[in-house]
Amino acid sequence: MDIDQAIPTFLLEARELLEQMEDGLLQIENGAGDGETVNAIFRAAHTIKGSAGIFGFDEVVGFTHTVENVLDRVRSNELTIDRPLAELLLASGDHIGTLLQRVADKVHGHDPVVNAIGHDLLGQLARFTTASTLPVPVAATANVAPAAPPAMESGSDSAVTGNWHISLRFSREVLQHGMDPLSFIRYLGSLGDIEGIVTLQDALPALGELDPEACYLGFEISLKSEASHADIDGAFDFVRDDATIHILPPHSPLQAYADMLAALSPEPAALGETLLRCGTLEAAELEQALTPAPVEMTALVPVIAAPAAQPCVQPETTLSVIAETSTPAATGKPARDSGRAKTLRVDADKLDKLINLVGELVIAGASANMIAGQLKARRMLEATATMARLIEEVRDSTLNLRMVQIGETFNRFQRVVRDVARDLGKDIRLVINGAETELDKTMVEKIGDPLMHLVRNAMDHGIEAAEVRVARGKPAQGTIRLDARHDSGGVLIEVSDDGNGLNRERILKKAIEKGLVGPQQNLSDEDVYKLIFAPGFSTAEQLSNISGRGVGMDVVKKNIEALHGSIEIDSVEGQGSTMRIRLPLTLAIIDGFLVGVGDASFVIPLDQVIECIKLPAVEQRTDPRRDYINQRGQILPYTRLRDALDLPAGTGGRHTDRNLVVVQYGGKRAGLVVDSLHGEIQTVIKPLGRVFSRVQGISGSTILGSGAVALILDIPRLLQQVIDRAAA
Repeated sequence: MDIDQAIPTFLLEARELLEQMEDGLLQIENGAGDGETVNAIFRAAHTIKGSAGIFGFDEVVGFTHTVENVLDRVRSNELTIDRPLAELLLASGDHIGTLLQRVADKVHGHDPVVNAIGHDLLGQLARFTTASTLPVPVAATANVAPAAPPAMESGSDSAVTGNWHISLRFSREVLQHGMDPLSFIRYLGSLGDIEGIVTLQDALPALGELDPEACYLGFEISLKSEASHADIDGAFDFVRDDATIHILPPHSPLQAYADMLAALSPEPAALGETLLRCGTLEAAELEQALTPAPVEMTALVPVIAAPAAQPCVQPETTLSVIAETSTPAATGKPARDSGRAKTLRVDADKLDKLINLVGELVIAGASANMIAGQLKARRMLEATATMARLIEEVRDSTLNLRMVQIGETFNRFQRVVRDVARDLGKDIRLVINGAETELDKTMVEKIGDPLMHLVRNAMDHGIEAAEVRVARGKPAQGTIRLDARHDSGGVLIEVSDDGNGLNRERILKKAIEKGLVGPQQNLSDEDVYKLIFAPGFSTAEQLSNISGRGVGMDVVKKNIEALHGSIEIDSVEGQGSTMRIRLPLTLAIIDGFLVGVGDASFVIPLDQVIECIKLPAVEQRTDPRRDYINQRGQILPYTRLRDALDLPAGTGGRHTDRNLVVVQYGGKRAGLVVDSLHGEIQTVIKPLGRVFSRVQGISGSTILGSGAVALILDIPRLLQQVIDRAAA
């Protein structure tokens, strides 16, 4: 397999590791981190460096190595991550992200701006490490190769001058597991000078028996380097389970070579000739090494044990079954069951195609069930009932594949709150609750921008300056909360702050100035607060780089409504505001309730249906202004769906107008009067075309088993229409 095919996976995992680094640094800065947090940050940087080295991304390797050196000193308690160092490490993480983006964009050559930022950061990092541990920065010209990162100088891993000898025997499966043996040798070249290398071909089979996907080669390498044992050993973190590795430091005793020769080959003399060709040993040294020692000596450097290291780069379509340190074929040992979680990265487009196919299966199943009902064939009805149950299980399982926790999106705002608060000169903390709440991946991706607007507005307009808060009897530190939970078959997301709250009079005054409302209109607080979603509306007296131009809140509302969601505002002046976003769990397949108005069919999301009742005869329309009934002691506003959607009167011949479907969304309840009730149905949501994008009260369409099209009702908007009409 071409190693280039694994680059997208490397980039994906490297970005995830950068996010882990950022989260860890923010925890430490806020006093919530510990030693394990530091170790996790170091491991993330080390893995990014090692993976980048495998692919030959020297610019990433060189810069990340310096960051790793600083983190190693923190891990060794030589440094403490205070606020300035945290700032620097966060900025360094951002620069690594920039370098990775250049790789993703396949940008070649050097960017003067990127180089300037990198050199500046390296200069700042130099204050936290010794000069001997700093790599020479990546050259500003394309013709000069970046210098190799030398060793860390800490404890027993201090740099050793001389030639290291590295003996590598790769397993036959190494290529199938996505690893390129030559990439490890190239990475060794970044740690020093390879002065001798011999390729071992004795395991090559006859041409007719050669497997093009298998690796039969081994290597004996003489490396001149001042790197530490840890650095050289770390080069093989991602291939330990697919190779036998011996590393002998410079000036090792001859007995160490003798033990290595005996362990690697039944004919040590033949392998010894290879060491001569490699330049590791002289003839006299080899002869002495092969001469049996009169007394038993302990090998100073045993075969390196494989630590619990996970390969960072694993192709999306390969399930890795890792062998023991040496191959099962060579040792006779069975393959190890590592007990690792079996996970597989799947391209999102493939998953979307699967969900579309399941949707078509749902439609086909409904059609088969309808035909069975028309034929009144008992056995066929039983078979279609079983098929419907299985289709429902397949549907639910498939949709669960696309469900992800919203916590990943929430956590991104830790950095946003930190940086924006610094820019504004405010002390603000972010509190996250309900991070484990699951939502369709598509929804999670699209809700990020609206949440960003709300959080930034809360910081700019909501949270007061520390001195103002203290004067009002509040804590100097402001708080923004992100909460998520399941509610009424959907997801409720709340963005709240303990700041100023919305100023009702200022909003109303600005709305009158813009002609949005009349001076004599009597509006409720809720209606006034909704005015901030008008295009171009802003009460900010001064513009800033955070907000104040009136181009944010209307976009927030449009994006949320595009997801078939709604947004509500709850605010108390002087105490804070809460923005409540309600979203469906998914935009793909839902359970619905099918109703009819004349010849037309409509689907109501089942989780929004409370009950179905008969509209009492005394409530039949005698007064068109009366649109509510007394339901068990409570006032229930209602509307005829025919009127709400402007359907022609008498459509379909029968006009019973006696069935009332009670629906609820976001704590609001109302009734929809329809002609007929057809029961529950599995609904595949099809988006409306642009022609129908402005139709009020309709959120999508679906295909019934008969092949007819049914429209899916947008309950939040219909409810609002009913309530507004009842209040008029």
